[in-house]
Amino acid sequence: MPPLAGKIAWITGAGTGIGRATALALAAAGAKVALTGRTLATLEQTSSMVRAEGGIALIAPADVTDPEAVAAAHEVVVTRLGDPHILVNNAGWNETKRHWKDLTPESVQRLVAGNLTAPFLVTLAVLPAMRARRDGVLIHIASVSATTVFLPSGPVYTAAKYGARAMSQTLNAEEGIHGIRSICINPGEVVTPILDKRPTKPTPEQLASMLQPEDIAAAVLFCATLPPRAVVTDLTLMPTDASNWRVDATAIAQRT
Repeated sequence: MPPLAGKIAWITGAGTGIGRATALALAAAGAKVALTGRTLATLEQTSSMVRAEGGIALIAPADVTDPEAVAAAHEVVVTRLGDPHILVNNAGWNETKRHWKDLTPESVQRLVAGNLTAPFLVTLAVLPAMRARRDGVLIHIASVSATTVFLPSGPVYTAAKYGARAMSQTLNAEEGIHGIRSICINPGEVVTPILDKRPTKPTPEQLASMLQPEDIAAAVLFCATLPPRAVVTDLTLMPTDASNWRVDATAIAQRT
């Protein structure tokens, strides 16, 4: 029997990148997947891919920074599939003008909403049923920027992801007694559409050394299929040849 047979997984940011790869991985493991994001066309593409592999997918579009939209999407998921056993808080974004010299109050609000407020809102939606069931898995896709200062990410994205990681830790501290497990996955550079927002686009050579969405999806699946007694509270996943270490490592290797 597939390890997630009978489970319902709700994935945000499911239209592209890590969210799409995660939907495919969880569906292949037997879960029914609910797909949320802002763009209906990309959600439909993910849904078609899941169904082509024999999986069950439900589309519940929403802007997850909007409390009313989150509540409406949650109602669709519960009505059509049931209360989620697994939540993957993957939605998040960045802006091209992301550094201190370019920030505005409006851009700060957008980035905090997309990367910190949103996971709080979606988590709040699923917690009551998870408590009642005394079982639930919350997986938050943060960033290596939640563990260290990675300058290309910018200060607001970094601060918000630190906050999301702290949010996950408090969930384990308060909700573990209810059988709820919270996992924060902190990927290094991943080839996803968010790279299009970078002020300087990565070169093909740089892209070739980065993680792929399927790598993160594999980590999500591992965390989601552990026995209820076990939780990976924090997982950092880096490219083997990470760009932030490459210059210094190359200089060390070239010393005589």
